[in-house]
Amino acid sequence: MLRRVLACVAVATFAACGTNQPQQSAQPASAAPAAAPAPAPPRVRVYVTNETEGTLTVIDADARKVIATAPLGKRPRGIKATTDGKSLYVALSGSPNAGPGVDPKTLPPPDRSADGIGEIDADTYKVKRIIHSGTDPEQLAVSDDGKRLYVANEDAALLSVVDLDSGMVIATVKVGEEPEGVTIRPDGKVVYVTSEGDGAVFAVDTATNKLLKKIDVGPRPRGIAFLPDSSRAYVTLENGGAIAMIDSKAHKFLKLIELPGQGNTPKARPMGITVKPDGSTILVTTGSFGALFFVNPAKNQADGSIPVGMRPWGIGLTPDATFAFTANGPSNDVSVVDLDKREVVQKIPVGDRPWGIAVISR
Repeated sequence: MLRRVLACVAVATFAACGTNQPQQSAQPASAAPAAAPAPAPPRVRVYVTNETEGTLTVIDADARKVIATAPLGKRPRGIKATTDGKSLYVALSGSPNAGPGVDPKTLPPPDRSADGIGEIDADTYKVKRIIHSGTDPEQLAVSDDGKRLYVANEDAALLSVVDLDSGMVIATVKVGEEPEGVTIRPDGKVVYVTSEGDGAVFAVDTATNKLLKKIDVGPRPRGIAFLPDSSRAYVTLENGGAIAMIDSKAHKFLKLIELPGQGNTPKARPMGITVKPDGSTILVTTGSFGALFFVNPAKNQADGSIPVGMRPWGIGLTPDATFAFTANGPSNDVSVVDLDKREVVQKIPVGDRPWGIAVISR
């Protein structure tokens, strides 16, 4: 009996495993559909820092709609993108928010653990690392080769130079009180820093990290923009109602360009500034004055203005300079300006107290 059972087992095994028997693979009852590929990111994106909310709003510039909101950290203000469009750098600060003339003794103590520069992935909107670049950073600039970061440390009156490979501060430069605006000359050889407290611009050599010159410009300088050929710099003077024009090769003040007010406001309050890529127009936001000014650099005079929103500060342009975007703090929105028509065509709600703007095109 046992032999008969073993023989049956052997025959069955041979039938199942023999080389002349067809093989059948098991099939799932229902195959899961393949995952759809992730949609390509929008061609042009506008990134907005929301100072009070501590977030980053991302806008599809073509569709003119918000596509993401991501956490950043405390008081995100200045924001710059790398030339390759892969990363963003955002100034984060644990210092309490205070206007000019406020006694620091009346404020809560700063949270120094929150100070730093957030490196953000431009596609995922996630913070990749925090670079500790000194206390209370407000604005910054990144070199075209993506190797250096220049950071204004407002409460320390310093410009910090960061090596982006190591994330370490490799130099500090003493500048004036309350440094704010930081912009690299287009040829990459000099970085300018505004000092609100000194009413001056400080020119720093990017090769040696040495101070070249202090340039007196006027009351409360904020933002800086250069002409594409590096020959001129323009600096907004919030309390001067003007922009200062500088010979940016000789580092010499040349003249003031007045931005006229209206009604009971005799002067505008220039804040943010940028230049069209072809150098034909300088665009200036004017804070509590609520307007965007157009300045003709060929004539060095104002060439009109339009109302854009409540306290516009940060400004960015689409790559073709067809549209501008302004961050309007108190109204928590961004204005879309058609630069050919010189009119606001849309307002996009964002986070609490939008401050800075960067634009990336891929």
